[in-house]
Amino acid sequence: MVAAIIGLVIVLLLLVFFLFSAVKVAREYERGVIFRLGRLLSPPKGPGLFFLIPIVDKMVKVDLRTITLNIPPQEVITKDNVPARVNAVAYFRIVDPQASVVAVENFMAATSQIAQTTLRSVLGQHLLDELLSERDKINSILQEIIDEATAPWGIKVSIVEVKDVEIPSDMQRAMARQAEAERERRAKVISSEGEFQASQRLSDAATVLESHPVSLQLRYMQTLLEISSSPSTTIVFPLPIDLIKPLLEHADGSQS
Repeated sequence: MVAAIIGLVIVLLLLVFFLFSAVKVAREYERGVIFRLGRLLSPPKGPGLFFLIPIVDKMVKVDLRTITLNIPPQEVITKDNVPARVNAVAYFRIVDPQASVVAVENFMAATSQIAQTTLRSVLGQHLLDELLSERDKINSILQEIIDEATAPWGIKVSIVEVKDVEIPSDMQRAMARQAEAERERRAKVISSEGEFQASQRLSDAATVLESHPVSLQLRYMQTLLEISSSPSTTIVFPLPIDLIKPLLEHADGSQS
């Protein structure tokens, strides 16, 4: 009797173990890649509940969510021979669970390595100014190359972004001086253009006053009015030659 009870308990334990090993659940963002006696079963299992044959079937779970990959800082030499230290970030996801398990040993490490080598290669083909000012273009090139390289592994690279670009301190000072010189050049150009436009307006005003002498007299009276409003104790009145010219001619006539 005791032996029968022990046998029944063992059978129940084996049954529980069998059910526990056979019943699997995959979440919505997970897929189960199944190997039966070493052979790949297609298609992948999930999401939801599914059954495996204990001991015979082996399962590898694959996460289909977007993965953030931080690319470590890389020492690069730009096309104009400027040393720089650049790091980046890549966003990718698995679109073929079976390929990510069968085609590559460790898709995470492989993607990281191909991203690092691509980053050094691409940045070495661009000038420092392009690296600083054409970031979107370089990001697009990196994304295309890495995505093409990882496609056989069932990986889709959606975004690659260059984050930080570190350059030597002496180069930073040189760039600051260059930017300051550029700002001074623009200021001088704007100032000279303003003087040129002002000279044109003065030339136009002189032409108008020459053709209308009365306008000159009105302008003179307006200037006297503005001077008289000044709090200064000493006022110098400008006296145009045209106003005293008749007096001078009369004086010359009386002397003769």
